[in-house]
Amino acid sequence: MKKIFLLALAAVTLTFAACQQGDKKSGKKITIGYVNWAEGVAMTNLAKVLLEQKGYTVTLKNADVAPIFAAVAGGDADVFMDTWMPVTHKTYMETFGDKVTMLNTNFDSARIGLVVPDYVDARTIEDLTKYKTSFDGKVVGIDAGAGIMAKAEDAIREYGLDYELQSSSEAAMMATLKKNIDEKMPVVVTGWAPHHMFARYKLRFLEDPKKVFGEMEKIMTIANNEFTVNDTAAVNFFRKFKLNSEELSSLMNVMADADGKEEVAIKQWISEHEALVKEWM
Repeated sequence: MKKIFLLALAAVTLTFAACQQGDKKSGKKITIGYVNWAEGVAMTNLAKVLLEQKGYTVTLKNADVAPIFAAVAGGDADVFMDTWMPVTHKTYMETFGDKVTMLNTNFDSARIGLVVPDYVDARTIEDLTKYKTSFDGKVVGIDAGAGIMAKAEDAIREYGLDYELQSSSEAAMMATLKKNIDEKMPVVVTGWAPHHMFARYKLRFLEDPKKVFGEMEKIMTIANNEFTVNDTAAVNFFRKFKLNSEELSSLMNVMADADGKEEVAIKQWISEHEALVKEWM
């Protein structure tokens, strides 16, 4: 009897081990790269929650934009949901485009440029020359590798501005913007829409008659070529993922106000947009 019990126990143990190996082998994993930009953080975290509901283990990889493009191209990340085309990230797509696949347009009414509070006198980028003293000869930017920073440098050159472009981070740029607005002081920053800054403050883009910053941009999802072939279920999800202005603005606002409870805020947003989410899933 003891021998029979031991044999049965061994059989159960082997069966359990095989099940574990099977589960491990069939486990669905995905790594999403993102940069600390409001719209990308919001979309990436929303995708994470939804993919986890589909049984995926989702890892988020945060870095500046250049390393993120390199990571997706090299397979260290599977997806990046915040690719701005045709202007902002054109150089990166020229460099890595043969190793990544464009899956979808997430948002089709984006814009980049130089942004000022509505109380300043400057209306165009050319006006910055006239008001250089007021702006202290500085444009407050974000991380140095961002596409908008390259376009801001182009604008300074094209318009002959004697200005310094200061690199920092989105959070530091927003802090400087808030401080100057609180004190009613002139400030010019590298800005983009959609962004919750436009819901919080009265701002406007400086007119760009030379179209250095282009016109409307599209925010797109790119994926590693191999991932695109190997995980059709996830690829189908990303191909359907799309937001309009109201949807993306509301998502960014709940993230901005989440106060450390981002997942709770996202799940609440999902409950308020069930029909939309159902289309993606």
